[in-house]
Amino acid sequence: MSINWRDYIESTPDVLKGKPRIKGQRIPVSLILGYLSEGKTQKEIVGEFPDITPAQIFACLDYARDLTEYELAA
Repeated sequence: MSINWRDYIESTPDVLKGKPRIKGQRIPVSLILGYLSEGKTQKEIVGEFPDITPAQIFACLDYARDLTEYELAA
């Protein structure tokens, strides 16, 4: 699945102190990544957060990948 995280992730200073989050939600990317690192499946995450989509979960992974590439290149 090809996902561009910029379509699904936003960061604004007035919500969650600017932490990256799923657009239109108060669900931080770090929370979703934490669930994934614990071995939760996409289906389990959507079960806990029915307002998000599988594409938004993939966007969190794409965001993390992009961030690590940026950090390594610096």
